[in-house]
Amino acid sequence: MLLLAIFMSFFGFVFAAPGAVMISGRVDKTRNGKISAAGPVVNLILAFLFLSISMMYSAGLLKIIAFYGFFINSWLALFNMFPVWNLDGAKILRWDKKVYGIIVAIALLFLFLKNFISIA
Repeated sequence: MLLLAIFMSFFGFVFAAPGAVMISGRVDKTRNGKISAAGPVVNLILAFLFLSISMMYSAGLLKIIAFYGFFINSWLALFNMFPVWNLDGAKILRWDKKVYGIIVAIALLFLFLKNFISIA
């Protein structure tokens, strides 16, 4: 799926299919919040790794792939933090407002940094 998303991005269309994780069983608010935070945090870690790779190269295919990896993972982290229905953001916000704010702030910072990265 990732290869399809990368291939299609070269034609101006980005297809990313995030998957929902439904937690079953007896899970308290704290554990549910921690489990829900794992997805956006992994997206932010991947975004940082892709950002690091994109900073190592001045141009080329690897820089382009790294840029889109950074951009897509930053957006996925922020999208999942919307505090509605069953998205991770609602569960994290119920658990810990500070953790919620930190994750959102990092995702917004990454999306702001995108404006200063040139892929050409």
